[in-house]
Amino acid sequence: MLDITDFKKAKNKAVFLKTLKEKEPAERVEDILKTVEYETELIKLQAELVDLQQWVAKYNRRLCIIFEGRDASGKGGTIRRFVEHLNPRSMRVVALTKPTDVERGQWYFRRYIKEMPNPGEIVFFDRSWYNRAVVEPVMGFCDTEEYEKFMVQVPEFEHMLYEDGVDIIKFWFSISKDEQARRFESRLANPLKRWKFSPVDQEGQRRWDSYTFYKEQMFSKTHTTFSPWIIIKTNVKKTARLESMRYVLSKFRYGNKGNSGTTLFPDPNVVQRYHRLIKHID
Repeated sequence: MLDITDFKKAKNKAVFLKTLKEKEPAERVEDILKTVEYETELIKLQAELVDLQQWVAKYNRRLCIIFEGRDASGKGGTIRRFVEHLNPRSMRVVALTKPTDVERGQWYFRRYIKEMPNPGEIVFFDRSWYNRAVVEPVMGFCDTEEYEKFMVQVPEFEHMLYEDGVDIIKFWFSISKDEQARRFESRLANPLKRWKFSPVDQEGQRRWDSYTFYKEQMFSKTHTTFSPWIIIKTNVKKTARLESMRYVLSKFRYGNKGNSGTTLFPDPNVVQRYHRLIKHID
């Protein structure tokens, strides 16, 4: 095991790496190097996001990034990495609770319209209006008429946003059933994350096939040329975070783009546009 003297003796990276390999098991060394590589890439991509935000503010763009996916797919953790170094004055994270009695009597999209980005602002949706496409019908939170009306209206709603100049990116974070179960167990074992686990999460495993059915219905009816679904494979959390950042950055020509020195092209093995013929892990 490394101690403080090893750090003091390390004159450069090569010397430290040699000491590390001598004192730590091979698996531990590999994990450490992967973490260092991840943190290095993360900082570079976050610097690019700062440049993107400045460009959005300068040209009064309106950017809306939606994060959808099954529970424990990594949406919240990815959003935290996106916003970590952004200016909070021109950025918001929206994670709405269940609608009030008054909101239930309103047009479904009204509560989301109020959260749309202002000129020069980026808004991150931790779940969105697509609750009605998957979670609500699976859990019985809406009836058939409400669901079918939503599925007809949502492409028109998004087309209006598109025509009005709102940039929309729709992510679906895709996780396998086994990995979801493992993450649920990890949440329950961690007192700092136990609050994330709810009865709805537990039902997610039992109703996996129902979620899959409604998810596929959602893709087939709401994946459009002006508002496509982007699938992110998230069984490896850190990779998913980096590649989703790369996708967002690849979509815009902002000032100082590429100055960080890292690639801004997402890995096609991790990031894919929805296509009904592609086999999904969830």
